[in-house]
Amino acid sequence: MAIVKAVCTSDKKGVRKRAVPEIAVRFGEGVVGDAHGDDPVRRVSLLGEESVDKLRAVLPELAPGDFAENILTEGVVLYELPVGTRLRVGGTELEVTQIGKECHQGCEIRKLTGDCVMPREGIFAEVVTEGTVRPGDEVTVL
Repeated sequence: MAIVKAVCTSDKKGVRKRAVPEIAVRFGEGVVGDAHGDDPVRRVSLLGEESVDKLRAVLPELAPGDFAENILTEGVVLYELPVGTRLRVGGTELEVTQIGKECHQGCEIRKLTGDCVMPREGIFAEVVTEGTVRPGDEVTVL
């Protein structure tokens, strides 16, 4: 079973996000209060714990939100899902809009480890069904 490990938000772009107890997601807005909601293709970002683990050998203290992901998952290979895939995340439904992103090369993680997994393995989604997402929620590929 795939689950949500953490949910994260930030009010500024270009910074690590901080883990919070829950996030609200809204159609046309993404994560309520998050700085990235203005991009219609990348309103909600997701990254697998398995992807983060690839850099923990170099930087063991990596925490949820360090790659600026809104939702950290475990148990599903997100970057293998095609664009258009729908996910039920807790009581919400998200649709994958983009796999990976252009790397801006200057991120803190790349500077520390020489690599960053978000450009290759992070995914982005639009909100189909609004609701709240919390750690421990189930993630189902629809």
